Amino acid sequence: MHSIGAFAAGLLFGIGLIVSGMTDPSKVVGFLDLAGNWDPSLAFVMVGAILVGIAGHVVARRRTASFLGGAIHLPTARQIDRRLVLGSLAFGVGWGLAGFCPGPALVSFGAGYDKAAVFTLAMLTGMALFEAFEASFGRAAGRPGRGR
Repeated sequence: MHSIGAFAAGLLFGIGLIVSGMTDPSKVVGFLDLAGNWDPSLAFVMVGAILVGIAGHVVARRRTASFLGGAIHLPTARQIDRRLVLGSLAFGVGWGLAGFCPGPALVSFGAGYDKAAVFTLAMLTGMALFEAFEASFGRAAGRPGRGR
């Protein structure tokens, strides 16, 4: 049952990304191009996503288990540190250069787009390098493991 629920949620999310235009890099770059031919339509997608996220967070805070019975792990960190800022900057630069963020890139990759395949490979390589760096240097710097 858990796999069916996860599949349905992922399918709904993927369809939403396609319908909203988030899988079209030119639409994303048009949204990010404030000085050029700006396309504000993705702002409505973002506002909608934020509202759904807030509603989901409110519901999750009141529950002790997910709808499928799994544990709920909500973030507890509240500080803005160097790692958060640098990670946000890297995400934003990558999003602006490629026109993809991880979710839409995976949907586009699944649809067979070459640019999405390159982005997904680069994303997975970056994730692997981060994990290797954290395993080697993160704990030496006194940061706890990732808890897996």
